[in-house]
Amino acid sequence: MQFMQLVISGIAQGCIYGLIALGFVLIYKATETVSFAQGDLMMLGAFCGLACMTFLGFPFWLAVLSAIAAMALFGMLLERIVIRPILGQPAFSIVMLTIGIGYVARGLITMLPGIGTETHTLPVPYQDEMWSVGSLVINAVQVVVIGVTALLCAGLYAMFRYSKLGIAMQAASQNQLAAYYMGIPVKRLNGLVWGLAAAVAAVAGLLLAPITFVHANMGFIGLKAFPAAVVGGFGSLPGAIVGGLVIGIVESLAGFYLPEGFKDIAPYIVVLIMLMVKPNGLFGEKLRKKV
Repeated sequence: MQFMQLVISGIAQGCIYGLIALGFVLIYKATETVSFAQGDLMMLGAFCGLACMTFLGFPFWLAVLSAIAAMALFGMLLERIVIRPILGQPAFSIVMLTIGIGYVARGLITMLPGIGTETHTLPVPYQDEMWSVGSLVINAVQVVVIGVTALLCAGLYAMFRYSKLGIAMQAASQNQLAAYYMGIPVKRLNGLVWGLAAAVAAVAGLLLAPITFVHANMGFIGLKAFPAAVVGGFGSLPGAIVGGLVIGIVESLAGFYLPEGFKDIAPYIVVLIMLMVKPNGLFGEKLRKKV
């Protein structure tokens, strides 16, 4: 039962990693760049939900939907104002820009008097609920995290599989120039992808908040979501979730069965092993270029 408790806890934590990794993969597939601001977008989403509930007095579900919508709009504005003007520059420049965006977001939140330097509790209606299945005790927070992640993945799959928007995004991710010549508005799609990635990050932040509370440094969890994207395969959306689950379960088991300190380095050990055994990740595709 102890092992099952650890696995369930690891799956719930892995779902958070997987959702953040989804943002990495979405942006990478659309623009072939890596956004290291995903963790801080998650933090902003959590603070946005907190503000809607505590300052604006919104009920829980309205606050959640408002925070997700606000972060989607913020992601699109971020792409239009900050990212789009430097597209075409070396990838290193865009990576450094996303790192700077993360630091700016964290700094602005920290500067808010009485808010940024404190740790806050997100009042969710299922916070203290516990469910018993035989001798197995399951926290309702973990069930909600797993359930919401499954629903979100199903929604994203349906969008990319059946909707014109999703098919256009796939076409643009395969070859932006060819998609542009076929009449697909590539620039607009890039903005929508950044908005979608920010919305997914907001969902991750709202799910994580009841577990780790809301604070300015909660975005550092993105450093563990990056290994999840690498393990799953950086160009694969299902791989991001699977990679997150692998990292979450390994981290949970390592924290209990191995000496202190192994929990923090376990994700990166998994990444090193994966890069040696299968460099493209579990679901990564082999890319070939003619020289």
